[in-house]
Amino acid sequence: MAKRSLKPGTLLCPVPAVMVTCGSGDEKNIITIAWTGIVNSDPPMTYVSVRKSRHSHHLIEESGEFVINATTEELAFATDYCGVKSGRNVDKFKEMKLTPIPAEKVSCPMIEESPVNLECKVVEVHRYPSHDMFVGEIVAMHVDESIFDENGKMPVESIGLLTYAHGHYMGVKRKPIGRFGYSVMKAKTRKRLNREAHQERVEKNRARREKNVKKK
Repeated sequence: MAKRSLKPGTLLCPVPAVMVTCGSGDEKNIITIAWTGIVNSDPPMTYVSVRKSRHSHHLIEESGEFVINATTEELAFATDYCGVKSGRNVDKFKEMKLTPIPAEKVSCPMIEESPVNLECKVVEVHRYPSHDMFVGEIVAMHVDESIFDENGKMPVESIGLLTYAHGHYMGVKRKPIGRFGYSVMKAKTRKRLNREAHQERVEKNRARREKNVKKK
């Protein structure tokens, strides 16, 4: 396969499109971030890279706290708005009709409409020419009850999460291709998982039929 050489750039995609809340009181703000990810599992740690000129930069730097709020296709318009408008000039919560709710362990608010909220406390700051990377420990996590199915599982493909790819927002719609470790999975394990998945589908269909009967 032929390759075309390009100048170095930030062409790594897709990446998460998240709304990061920071500040508190009258200075609370939302900034859209696509440069984020996980850097450690125990303790759970993440990061956000913020351009030095952004209003949220000094809010995160001064407080040492932020919340990563996952976004969905339904929140795409608000996600874009919060990325192009400055909190110096507008109240993004008010303009986008987003609801700030108290976090448990940090002073900045969470976004109620977001399906997943990660409360973070800054433990390190890495400074680069255009951006500063705020590395934070995830000190609390919140997930909407509506996301869980009747078995207590969280089917990620049904949430409608939003990603960012080379200038465009894209939803996560396709069903999983495989689970972690499926390339080396034993046949016995694969059969068991297939049986469990089949039984789960049967139970879901039964519950759906019973629900429809009750409606009639």
